[in-house]
Amino acid sequence: MMKNFSKIPVNRLSAEEAAVELERLAAEIRKHDQLYYQKDAPVVADAQYDALRLRNEAIEKLFPGLVRADSPGKNVGAAPSAKFTKVTHSQPMLSLGNAFSVADVSDFLERVRRFLGLSQDAPLALTAEPKIDGLSASLRYEGGEFVLGATRGDGEVGEDITRNLQTVGDIPKHLKGDGWPDVLEVRGEIYIARPDFLALNARNRKEGKALFANPRNAAAGSVRQLDPAITASRPLRFFAYGWGEVSPNPFQEQMKALESFRRWGFRVNGKTKLFNELNELEKYYDNIERIRATLDYDIDGVVYKINWLDYQARLGQAGRSPRWAVARKFPAEKATTVLLDIDIQVGRTGALTPVAKLKPVTVGGVVVSSATLHNADEIARKDIRIGDTVVIQRAGDVIPQVVEVVLRQRPRGAQPYRFPTLCPVCKSSAVREGDDVAVRCTGGLVCPAQRIERLRHFVSRNAFDIEGLGKKQVQAFFEKGLVHSPADIFKLEKMNRTLEPPIEEWEGWGEQSVKNLFAAVNQRRTISFERFLFALGIRHVGDNNAALLARTYGTVEAFLAAIGEAVDMETQAYGELVNIDGIGPKVAEALMDFFGEEHNRKVVDDLLGEVAVEPAKAVSSSSPVSGKTIVFTGTMEKMSRSEAKALAERLGAKVSGSVSAKTDLVVAGPGAGSKLKKAAGLGVEVIDEAAWLKLAGS
Repeated sequence: MMKNFSKIPVNRLSAEEAAVELERLAAEIRKHDQLYYQKDAPVVADAQYDALRLRNEAIEKLFPGLVRADSPGKNVGAAPSAKFTKVTHSQPMLSLGNAFSVADVSDFLERVRRFLGLSQDAPLALTAEPKIDGLSASLRYEGGEFVLGATRGDGEVGEDITRNLQTVGDIPKHLKGDGWPDVLEVRGEIYIARPDFLALNARNRKEGKALFANPRNAAAGSVRQLDPAITASRPLRFFAYGWGEVSPNPFQEQMKALESFRRWGFRVNGKTKLFNELNELEKYYDNIERIRATLDYDIDGVVYKINWLDYQARLGQAGRSPRWAVARKFPAEKATTVLLDIDIQVGRTGALTPVAKLKPVTVGGVVVSSATLHNADEIARKDIRIGDTVVIQRAGDVIPQVVEVVLRQRPRGAQPYRFPTLCPVCKSSAVREGDDVAVRCTGGLVCPAQRIERLRHFVSRNAFDIEGLGKKQVQAFFEKGLVHSPADIFKLEKMNRTLEPPIEEWEGWGEQSVKNLFAAVNQRRTISFERFLFALGIRHVGDNNAALLARTYGTVEAFLAAIGEAVDMETQAYGELVNIDGIGPKVAEALMDFFGEEHNRKVVDDLLGEVAVEPAKAVSSSSPVSGKTIVFTGTMEKMSRSEAKALAERLGAKVSGSVSAKTDLVVAGPGAGSKLKKAAGLGVEVIDEAAWLKLAGS
């Protein structure tokens, strides 16, 4: 199981603790995303889930060098189900970052101003609206006609649920009025109102059918029926709150766009308001929380969005979330229970994670019996002992956090916990390396736990995302000697032909489930470059870094060749690697360590014998800077350095931190120094900020 540092305040985490906590958070959020988005069966309240994401964001901000390749901040939702035709969104369906306090919202506004280069007292207009707890959907209209409806899916690819959405009364089949764009993708939330939910469950009870756990589950399950008649029988509703592709785009403000939606026949939440001050936003939040129980629909917070769309465009997105919006979430719930024992679990990187085994207690409507304890330092810092009474807070994850020990209730004789020095799985030494907060098993791939966890990571949502191949299945195949490396997964179908008994006859399996598994595996025989990189489980190569590397090198062949050269740190290939904006020496070292191991290279080679890796997609092939390597130096006066880099990347350019013979363009502002001189010496084109803005069409 992955790590959890939820007990330690973010500002008190050491770098080592932060790394362990980020690993734990990534695994937990990934699990909940699959349950929520794909299976419509969440096991935690939204407030708890959101607190998980908030903690992850806070740690990443404090320790930017520790951002993982599989960071939840870079991912949205879960992969679409195989039951429906897949739809690639013309523009990604992003997921919001979270704020849990006034300070968080203040930080959000400060980040916006800093990114845009605005003064700290510059006015910012924001919309505020209740955050509906339902199922996100995208509705595409062409010439005013509803032509396609899709789920969020993983943010890039969703499920085609057009026929089902055509039965929802709130969704117009033809746009009303006039002035709508030729192409309009309206995005919003499918939900079931509370009175309708109660009536639906009453009807199911009367008919002897299963009851829905909550309105969100009922809405999600209803909209993803294979039979549209079932969907039509459910009291589904829809609130519009945003958009995807719009051509031509007539909007200039968020609020006025919503007013247009209302004119064209959509329901827009009437409680959406426009504000200019932080204190006004918080008064709105307090009021919505106060009347929350009286609303006809479930909500889990409010959403703040920058009103001016030119600001939204400039801010863009970071990972899976827009920089111009944030969800102000309602607080998590707490409970007190007894810590019965501490188990040690081993993750894919060998880190030993302590897990508190608790006397079962209900928190936020869910029975909790365990909580991760992050690492040895966390236990020592809080002086957590077996037998202690502890305060538990569910903040978005199945395994909650231990907030504190109730010292006055500590039993006599309770002893300080001694962290193990041997791996509980393979008995190899467990040690700390340098300033690493984690205690790690030194057994490497000799340790079964690490091999299983690496395989689980390989099939996870943001990696190869093989539906039907979860943790239990991976462990079963591993223990039976069928799957020991990623390539073995793609050989399962062939192996099954000679197995005795075949997988179909194993407990928990059947002919159809095996057929579905093999179909899901074969669907992943072609994979994107960045998913392939992420799936390898290289330390420090999460979603963002995998995407950066894929964008920089283009193809897996070019990447592997460059990494092969970069093993020699004196080569130009190494210099180019460490100077990719956002990579640096730490990630480069992790890549060298991984590909420097012969068994890892064999794993990659074997896998490439089974799958085809698609070249990275150009972000903007029509841009004059697409595919070019750009270096920014000196002071940017019209936009912040962060905005300039983000703009370059949106246009398909590669941003580097140093000038080399492969640099195509240097954008130099006042104060440019050594980089400008080096560019002149190498004959690299140099332009000023005004020329850059013209080139970028900004």
